[in-house]
Amino acid sequence: MTHWFHRNPLKATAPVSFNYYGVVTSPAASKICSDLRSSRAQLLELFTDLNCNPEMMKNAADAYFSLLQGFINSLDESSQESKLRYIQNFKWTDTLQGQVPSAQQDAVFELISMGFNVALWYTKYASRLAGKENITEEEAKEVHRSLKIAAGIFKHIKESHIPRLITPAEKGRDLEARLLEAYIIQCQAEAQEVTIARAIELKHAPGLIAALAYETANFYQKADHTLSSLEPAYSAKWRKYLLLKMCFYTAYAYCYHGQTLLASDKCGEAIRSLQEAEKSFAKAEALCKEYGETKGPGPTVKPSEHLFFRKLGNLVKNTLEKCQRENGFIYFQKVPTEAPQLELKANYGLVEPVPFEFPPTSAQWTPDTLAAFDLTKRPKEDSTKPKPEDVRPVKEPDIKPQKDTGCSVS
Repeated sequence: MTHWFHRNPLKATAPVSFNYYGVVTSPAASKICSDLRSSRAQLLELFTDLNCNPEMMKNAADAYFSLLQGFINSLDESSQESKLRYIQNFKWTDTLQGQVPSAQQDAVFELISMGFNVALWYTKYASRLAGKENITEEEAKEVHRSLKIAAGIFKHIKESHIPRLITPAEKGRDLEARLLEAYIIQCQAEAQEVTIARAIELKHAPGLIAALAYETANFYQKADHTLSSLEPAYSAKWRKYLLLKMCFYTAYAYCYHGQTLLASDKCGEAIRSLQEAEKSFAKAEALCKEYGETKGPGPTVKPSEHLFFRKLGNLVKNTLEKCQRENGFIYFQKVPTEAPQLELKANYGLVEPVPFEFPPTSAQWTPDTLAAFDLTKRPKEDSTKPKPEDVRPVKEPDIKPQKDTGCSVS
């Protein structure tokens, strides 16, 4: 597969011991705390484990989240939240703002932040798989599925859990609605890239490919617009990526729209469409250079040297030359001065997020185990707050791009 995706770094977090000396008054309650500590540590380890697959991630995430739910939801219908919701302080960094952490004494903040990292893991897993040499059809489907799952997690967090936070997110932080919306749209757009690759491989009608490319370009434009009011210091690189992908898929749309026009004997209009494709591709090429030179979160690469990029340049050039030849020999049509309006609507292949919900509360939580947490015995000095030096950057594996053979999805 000939894809390249920008990725922001994982969120880092302070360790949490879940030790509540004096508060925990039964072995069952103590076991829950121990399991919370170990399941959280295991989940954090999997984020950077190259051998981790979606099944392993789901099992580990469900194990931790089902236990954490006991700190959030009441076991009966008498109240909306657990008495333990505010017992523990959690500290997390953000994907854009370096290692400056946010802290909240709220289990909902932990649920959202860890869920956010799970969604990021799915995007990174998809990116890693899409960059493989000689990717199989099943692996391409896995890329597509993982991006839709990530979009579903981000969407669920944004709609169902962000409103529950007592302390709203500051501007530019991960839990701000704008950033979550940008992540959702980016996942949808990238999943549609896989759909487009499949449509091209199976030689679907140029009209369908043009419409899918146009819709994908609009997704990238919308994601960029969502980030437009953020500080360039931490959003510029991400925005360059979104803009270059917008221009790239606009070029795709005009290129395949030109093929549709040519097939309808509208050679003059086809030439004009291909000329517009050339312009959009040139813009994408310039943005590729700017992306490589822009500092900020994300990888340092040269996307214009990637085969996925070079293939489109050749396609636009060759299709334009073909149209010009045929117009000179057969059609003799005037080339319009105005570019054709792309009012394309794809009826197939549009990506929707996979619906997601956090797992229900673990069966380990019972009225008796909850009652065994005696909050009246909490020490006055709150030892649950992490120390300032507790948040260490996540050491993500250094994935070197594999040689791209130009193999498409088959």
